[in-house]
Amino acid sequence: MGRTLVLFDGVCGLCNGFVDFLIARDPKGALVFGALQSDSGRAALGAAGLPDTMPDTVVVVEDGRAYKESTGVLRVFARLPWPWRALAWLRVVPRPLRDVVYRSVARHRYGWFRPRETCRIPTPEERARFLP
Repeated sequence: MGRTLVLFDGVCGLCNGFVDFLIARDPKGALVFGALQSDSGRAALGAAGLPDTMPDTVVVVEDGRAYKESTGVLRVFARLPWPWRALAWLRVVPRPLRDVVYRSVARHRYGWFRPRETCRIPTPEERARFLP
């Protein structure tokens, strides 16, 4: 399996925290990241057959297929080492129920987590893990 692309809201504090969490727990570099607002992020959405503006969801692209909302997040956890990989088992919960929770968090994320003024800028060490 190739690398998994994680597209996230670059100005969302929760989303940026999630990216930091993933980078720290993905020592093999299986995950690559891109901001949904970036040109390369919008191009990746288009290549996956999605509209080029999807700010309310994390989008995960694996082998040319796009996964959104809770399914996308759980696919990311499946790429992490143990014990984080165990969270992927939440796929047994019916998707409509998972997505209700996901959408509620997404709807309130700017109120709960302070938005950033600009998109996340990777450190020089992280640069290879981000879309240009």
